[in-house]
Amino acid sequence: MKFITKSQISLPKRRKESHKGQNGLVLAVGGSKDFAGAVTLAGLAALRSGCDLVKVIAPEKIAWAINSYSPDLMTMKLKGDYFKLNHFKLIEQSMQKFDVLLIGNGMGLNKNTKQFCKKTIKNIKKLKVIDADAIKSISMNDAKNSIITPHSKELEYFLMNSKINKSIIKMINNEKYIQKKSQLIKKTTQKLLNKNNIILLKGRIDAIISKDKILYNKTGNAGMTKGGTGDVLAGLCAGFLAQSKNLLQSAINATYFNGLIGDILLKKKKGFSYLASDMVDEIKRLKFSIKN
Repeated sequence: MKFITKSQISLPKRRKESHKGQNGLVLAVGGSKDFAGAVTLAGLAALRSGCDLVKVIAPEKIAWAINSYSPDLMTMKLKGDYFKLNHFKLIEQSMQKFDVLLIGNGMGLNKNTKQFCKKTIKNIKKLKVIDADAIKSISMNDAKNSIITPHSKELEYFLMNSKINKSIIKMINNEKYIQKKSQLIKKTTQKLLNKNNIILLKGRIDAIISKDKILYNKTGNAGMTKGGTGDVLAGLCAGFLAQSKNLLQSAINATYFNGLIGDILLKKKKGFSYLASDMVDEIKRLKFSIKN
């Protein structure tokens, strides 16, 4: 099995004469009364990747909390505690000014939110990063032009929503070897992959699955089971994607860096005491150490 190496990392190029907004704009849609931190971590990670601006649309209490935590994230505040189907029009209008939609972090999983996610992902044609509860809300018929970032349980929900035979889902769940598991996923989701989608399966060894190839990543450690590390990964995907518009390369960059940050912090903290917020802070000291 071949793993991603530094030679496969390609950072987005930034023109010296570029203006604000020309290096990527991310619209992050997430948060609920139950989860305020997830979309915050994702938004900050996207900014740290080098994109110019991240705007978060969230329920009002969450958006105010985000403003209190960081002055770098813009917010739009929605009435209520959760996303509802009637919020779709606002997202559709807002996306006219943004390059990438990041959706799912901390949204919760009630009926209204699931309907909102499904309609938004199905109808927004621009590039997307789909994470967390948004993955549990959709099927293979809904996603195009996306990086989808499940762990094994989120993938199971996604396959069930897609009406995949239960015996096939069980086979994927029970497969311990990542090479065989990823090949099964590729075969099962070929219809999805053919619609310009990437599956980034998170695990001890990450698998990046496209219609043409499967790549593996071994950076990272057991400390990354902590809450929020997946949100950082999704944010990195969105930030790199907003700059480069390249789905596969953005997934490669984000996966490699996310794990590498965890490995650096493991040494710095001399154990598993590091947090997802530490990972966001570490990005600024890491990404420019790999040259184009």
